[in-house]
Amino acid sequence: MTMIFIPKTDRLTKLAKLYPERIKELENIFVVTTNIYIDYANVIHWARKLKWHVNLKRLKQLLNSFSSIKSVRFYNGTLIGDQKSEEFNKEAGKLGYDVKTKPVKIMKLSIDVSSIPANSPFILKNFIKRPLLQKLNIETIEYLNGKLKELNDQGVKYIEVRKCNFDVEIGRDMLLDYEKNDIDNYVLWSGDSDFADPVNQLLKDGKKVVIFATARRISVELGETKSLKFDIQKIRNFICSANELPQDVKSKL
Repeated sequence: MTMIFIPKTDRLTKLAKLYPERIKELENIFVVTTNIYIDYANVIHWARKLKWHVNLKRLKQLLNSFSSIKSVRFYNGTLIGDQKSEEFNKEAGKLGYDVKTKPVKIMKLSIDVSSIPANSPFILKNFIKRPLLQKLNIETIEYLNGKLKELNDQGVKYIEVRKCNFDVEIGRDMLLDYEKNDIDNYVLWSGDSDFADPVNQLLKDGKKVVIFATARRISVELGETKSLKFDIQKIRNFICSANELPQDVKSKL
């Protein structure tokens, strides 16, 4: 399949002239029929490290410029009753993403240490993994429980943890697309270890898999697969928000 990049906006036309090597690299990635799977929770975490954000409108404009991309699936939880969260996913759908969502679960985890001994790890074990907890001495446990007691004295008896994992849905959709939609290239925006098995299965069956992520944000298990890895920092100026562009790039657009 001959890949032709046809920029959808004047901005993309100018950026393509500034960074032809990036467009060539993307053409090589999207050279065959492609579906893209974006685990947005991962993207949010990357932004904190990178100190810039993936602008969904600009990303979709870039992806729309490659005719081999058939679908861009977007996975993100909805905080029910939160207007901003609900509108965000609706806007993603209006931009042309195939949005997959489900309610965010809010769990209340107790940090109330009033009824346990000062040296007890009973509450801490809910927040610290057992191998590390076993390495902590009694003084450290007492100190941490003391900090929790300070919060308790301020009226804080629990913390809220939000959870909305799409690993099962994404892995399922990748395999269903393989079975039904004759997709040859699977581009995954995630670094989670749970995707190692479906990725290995697709590779074993002769499909192409590309992991879009950023440095040190790919799990060991996923990193060990023979999938191609692409650092999204390479396309920062194509997909970041306008106010996050370097000044020298802004002057050329």
